[in-house]
Amino acid sequence: MAIGFIGTGSMGSMLVESLIDAQAVEQNDIVVINRSVAKSEALKNAFPKVTIAFTLEELVKKCTWLFICVKPKDMPNLFKELAPLVDTDQLAISITSPVSIADLDLALPCKSCRAIPSILNRARSGSMLLSFGEKCSPKDRDSLTQFISSISKPLHIEEQITRVSSDIVSCGPAFFSYLAQRFIEGAVSQTAITEEEATELTTSMLIGLGKLLEQEHYTLPTLQKRVCVPGGITGVGIEVLEQMVGSGFNELFKQTQKKYLDEKEKLTVEFSYK
Repeated sequence: MAIGFIGTGSMGSMLVESLIDAQAVEQNDIVVINRSVAKSEALKNAFPKVTIAFTLEELVKKCTWLFICVKPKDMPNLFKELAPLVDTDQLAISITSPVSIADLDLALPCKSCRAIPSILNRARSGSMLLSFGEKCSPKDRDSLTQFISSISKPLHIEEQITRVSSDIVSCGPAFFSYLAQRFIEGAVSQTAITEEEATELTTSMLIGLGKLLEQEHYTLPTLQKRVCVPGGITGVGIEVLEQMVGSGFNELFKQTQKKYLDEKEKLTVEFSYK
């Protein structure tokens, strides 16, 4: 079965790389198209048997599944082009959150679903968020779930928690990478440690933390209790973090939800052309 990728930017190329490395799909079963041909060619340089399509019609004719990896603002016009080309047996898979499943089902005559990836999938780890349209059969659901389980933990979610789930799964690595970088900068600023040394120690610590949680030795609260001895150095640091962070994450989710709702409202208007 041939699989198409419309858009080979950051996430589109990551999915192709991850799926090929996991041997979930053969290179010669992948067809890609991108507005910038250079990005598709860079992917083909890494995986020579991947096919580059130069028109949507060419890609759609060859593929059963169509991963749609373009920016939300580009999707309404893309769907206008796709609608006359796809048939009811094909499956369109959007990787972005602001376009609802209902809008996907209305915009295209084929079956549709959403699969929101995480950069963690590149390490065949983390989750991928799945939501299916009404035209998808149980077989469609099972087939895609099994397919993406080669690079992630599939999680089926409802529409109303799409944004917050994406914030945690997809945006979370960037949020926590930012915090880790500031952690490193603080250590370098206040002590004699070098940035290279602090980065190596922090990276090792984060990998170990992930393994502790994955192997279920501790939960997040029990891990804090185990390390934080009353009156000790860790406790002093936790007090500082409590003062600094406060309700900061409340505001983070408030602002990401607002941005999501604004984008979704604009896209719903654009999709109303039908």
